Amino acid sequence: MAMHVRRPIFFVLALIPALVLRAHEGMWLPSMLAAIQDSMQAEGLHLTAEDIYSMNRGSLKDAVMIFGGGCTAEVVSDQGLVLTNHHCGFSAIQRHSTVDHDHLRNGFWAMDRSQELLTPGLTVTFIVRMVDVTERILGDLDAEVPEQERAVAVEERSAAIAEEAKGGGAYGAVVRAFDHGLQFILIVSRTYRDVRLVGAPPGAIGKFGGDTDNWMWPRHTGDFSVFRIYAGPGNLPADAAPENVPYHPGHVLPISMKGVREGDFAMIFGFPGRTQRYLPSAGMEQVMEVTDPVRIAMRRSSLAVIDEAMRGSDRSRIMYASKQSGISNGYKKWIGELRGLRELHALERRKSDEERFRKRATAAGREDLVAVLDSLRTLYDRSAPYALARDLFIEIYYYGPDIMRFAEQFRDLVENGRQMELEGRSEAEIARLRERARGHFEATDPDVDRRILAAVLPYYLAQITPELRAPVLSAVQDRSKEDIEAFVNDLYDRSWLTSPERLRKLLARPVRSIVRELDKDPAYLLSTGTLDRYRGSAAERYALLSGSIDVAMRKELKGAMELFPDSVFWPDANGTLRLSYGHIEGSMPRDGVDYLPFTTLAGIMDKRVPGDPEFDVPDRLVRLYQEKDLGPYGVNGSMPVCFTASLHTTGGNSGSPVLNGDGELIGINFDRTWESTMSDIRFDPAKCRNISVDIRYVLFIIDKLCGAGHLVDEMQLVHDTSDGPRLIPLPIHR
Repeated sequence: MAMHVRRPIFFVLALIPALVLRAHEGMWLPSMLAAIQDSMQAEGLHLTAEDIYSMNRGSLKDAVMIFGGGCTAEVVSDQGLVLTNHHCGFSAIQRHSTVDHDHLRNGFWAMDRSQELLTPGLTVTFIVRMVDVTERILGDLDAEVPEQERAVAVEERSAAIAEEAKGGGAYGAVVRAFDHGLQFILIVSRTYRDVRLVGAPPGAIGKFGGDTDNWMWPRHTGDFSVFRIYAGPGNLPADAAPENVPYHPGHVLPISMKGVREGDFAMIFGFPGRTQRYLPSAGMEQVMEVTDPVRIAMRRSSLAVIDEAMRGSDRSRIMYASKQSGISNGYKKWIGELRGLRELHALERRKSDEERFRKRATAAGREDLVAVLDSLRTLYDRSAPYALARDLFIEIYYYGPDIMRFAEQFRDLVENGRQMELEGRSEAEIARLRERARGHFEATDPDVDRRILAAVLPYYLAQITPELRAPVLSAVQDRSKEDIEAFVNDLYDRSWLTSPERLRKLLARPVRSIVRELDKDPAYLLSTGTLDRYRGSAAERYALLSGSIDVAMRKELKGAMELFPDSVFWPDANGTLRLSYGHIEGSMPRDGVDYLPFTTLAGIMDKRVPGDPEFDVPDRLVRLYQEKDLGPYGVNGSMPVCFTASLHTTGGNSGSPVLNGDGELIGINFDRTWESTMSDIRFDPAKCRNISVDIRYVLFIIDKLCGAGHLVDEMQLVHDTSDGPRLIPLPIHR
């Protein structure tokens, strides 16, 4: 069934004139590259679709990987050397930092393999192959089968296909749904578990501009870090161990030293997280009127506390660096997203699109499709209170005070402690909790945590629907801020879980005493009560309604493909491998504003403010600039730093390689302009630009500033292309 839907899409793509695709919207699946190959080549690509993605030989895909939990990275040497963003490696850098060894501030460089730092838990995942399995999953399913029966069949068949592809554990495998379940693709992967920190620039380089410049252009941030993948025997994944050796990749990205010019072809290959191109007007209203404003308000409150604490001491700065970065990034992004959607009149345009859909469906006698539009509006209205509860829960539980998640760690002991004691398991559990407590208090200042809760709780209580509120919070609902502060102070003063000394004493008691005390502990009750009420009253209903919305969206999207056969449909991003392409170019996002596509080291010196935590730079960088000691990386006495391109990107593309038409690395993607943050929902080719750090600046920092030129020696630098494209396929170790 779904195959009949997808084939017309590819046929339409093959007929699209190059002029139409120059809007550059789209995150193309590898299976779609053959259909757009001619258009890409007309704009400057010198490779074939097979050079980019191949299951039979080394290709660009074998140099690109998922880094950690949600970034992209690329292999730049045959010894497994990896580049990604500084902010993608930030938590690893933070983990290895102390006040005495402040790698966040001073940077870190391993001068030989023995100095590379093991980073437990950090992984990279390569894609082995992606195969359309839609026919295997949906081929014999009746189009009118009840949705619940369809879902069960899809789940069972997907699990069986994935299990078959794992090869007895040699690979990871999952079947992912696209277009709300119109298409299914098997993704086979291999995950490496020994990834070591090799280098990170000083924070004044990797985070230059800080929150002030985040999402902004012009930009001058050297947002990169360096890691190395290690493998076991046979080049296969292995647990981190001293005997592991550097990984030998199936493909290495050559590095272009030729630079980039305005108008040059560019493409990005990576793992974009989530877009909502087909979001209906009712969903867009929810984003603009509820979701984004809630998240912005909650994060503004917590950031005020965290920023003040980080300014107060180096210990707090290191402790909260990663948390602050994550909270701030979303906060500023959503502000820009709201602004961009309003400036584009995105809601009005979506309603206009839906009206055209309605008219064409009516003319075609498709009342079922008209009904889908109406049902989407109803479903979003019904889901509104649960969507709000979900947003509030995420912000207070995952991005609010750390006590919320820490206290939950004790649930198993509280609920099953007596049974654990009878079975002789209680000592092991208490030892585990002592270790968790050690990590928690190393990463959390109880006083800062207290102030974060006092800052976000008033907004949470003001917004949450009464029946979805945890009973433990009833005592402070509708009271003044002073009473909320008193509630918070009393909680932190009385709880066993908010003081390392008190908790140490508690965990030295007999199990029954521990359970008795925790069962009435105010922090434990707040954490578990908030979580349980969300799960019991909101999460399940939200999931059910979201499932119904997904079904309606599938019907609407399938109908749109049938009613508008000349339109281009690409699946929304969902964390899977995608390619976007465009050109190196600036933009004119607002009246009187004309952004050039390049920045240089001169701009860093213009922005430099000695002593400013966001805009100071190392003295050595100033000397290199003044003496024009740029090595082979500068151009006519100037050092390129960043550039913009019309590449369609989103979260997850952080760290992605930006490549020229020969498949050579020209930059590392790390951001979008603030005027582009609405592109997850509405892409505007005139405004939307991604921001990359120029690879020549990366090499300059590694070599000239930080003295780690031995890493550059590992890389394959390309100075000209007189003999054609420089693809470097290597044997693939399966």
